[in-house]
Amino acid sequence: MNRSALRLAIVAALASAVAAAPAWADWTLDPARSHLAFVSIKAKDVAEVHTFNEIKGRIAPDGKADIALMLDSVETLVPIRNQRMREILFDTADYKDAVFTAKIDPERIKAMAVGEIADITAEGTLSLHGQTQPVTLVVQAAKVASNTLMVASVKPVVVDAAKFGMTEGVEKLREVAGLAAISNAVPVSFVLTFVDGGN
Repeated sequence: MNRSALRLAIVAALASAVAAAPAWADWTLDPARSHLAFVSIKAKDVAEVHTFNEIKGRIAPDGKADIALMLDSVETLVPIRNQRMREILFDTADYKDAVFTAKIDPERIKAMAVGEIADITAEGTLSLHGQTQPVTLVVQAAKVASNTLMVASVKPVVVDAAKFGMTEGVEKLREVAGLAAISNAVPVSFVLTFVDGGN
């Protein structure tokens, strides 16, 4: 085989290997199959569950995960309370969203077989109300189909409103609602579904 033919054979072999290699997944959150809830605790022992109607997210090929909650979409099932949370607590005129960012091992997700469940710990940050704080998530990821990944919290993440400069907003909510107390500690749980659009 002459040199030109050898070079062509090598190029063809490399191209074939690249084409046969599994593609890196780019996972996009499916809001219709995703849910995040947070619990407010008032008057010492009265707990109420709230959600957000708009959530966006993505896990990039390099393993960077971004989840964004649109704070204007807060849903407490009480319209006046929704308004108060938007205006007094979240101050959505200035702060539109809450964003969790983390880095996970893409190889671990890529290697999962359909039906497999993996325990994953994700170290990241939560940006809320103009402040950013470290957050650790302990989750279970399930490959429910070749192009579908479900991620659920193993235990609630407790967000401290005081660390995000929201103590004043919590106090104003307490006064407006005529409550004895509202806790700064807010447990958050979630089930998120991601779809690989390239699969």
